[in-house]
Amino acid sequence: MKRKEKALKIARILETLYPNPPIPLHHSDPFTLLVSVVLSAQTTDKKVNQITPALFARASTAEKMAQLPFLEILELIKQIGLAPTKAKALIGLSQKLMQNFAGQVPNTFMGLESLSGVGHKTASVVMAQAFGHSAFPVDTHIHRLATRWGLSKGKNVRQVEQDLKKIFDCSKWNKLHLQMIYFGREYCPSRRHELSSCQICGWAATKKRMKEEAEKNAPKKRS
Repeated sequence: MKRKEKALKIARILETLYPNPPIPLHHSDPFTLLVSVVLSAQTTDKKVNQITPALFARASTAEKMAQLPFLEILELIKQIGLAPTKAKALIGLSQKLMQNFAGQVPNTFMGLESLSGVGHKTASVVMAQAFGHSAFPVDTHIHRLATRWGLSKGKNVRQVEQDLKKIFDCSKWNKLHLQMIYFGREYCPSRRHELSSCQICGWAATKKRMKEEAEKNAPKKRS
């Protein structure tokens, strides 16, 4: 099956499973979404959603966040990974928003990626989910699925992103990003996944990946 044909079939299955995928991070505007995405690095969305209500009760705007002491932010987000680094990033990006963007989240990749702690993936999520700009953010779930399904041979998220943008229509990028994340979480884990019984991996996974997964999941022989 050609890659484009495979992609269309995958998109149909995902559309059936997730016709209206919700944005997993709770937010009320571009700023609270930006903060949530920065906090979500190496942390589950569920955990982020648990801590952000208290954080946003103290600072739901760039102006207020820029004025919060580092130790107070750290105390509010201490339950998530990389909390000290993220606390510094929240202060830094908020200060830059006040200095360069009148406290508003910019709706350009260049503007977003100029902020502390904001890389291309984070910028892509904000552009897609806050501003409706066509983007295809690639996280670990999407990277795993794209390579398993033979949609990309990319060794990093930027290469995978470029490959996915080539085979899917840009009007579907934002939704597919969410659909693939939900599928990866619910049906397609990174470890101990029986590819042959998966409703997508069972026919879409490459022979190389099927062999690799079988070998990885095989019980170890006793010496």
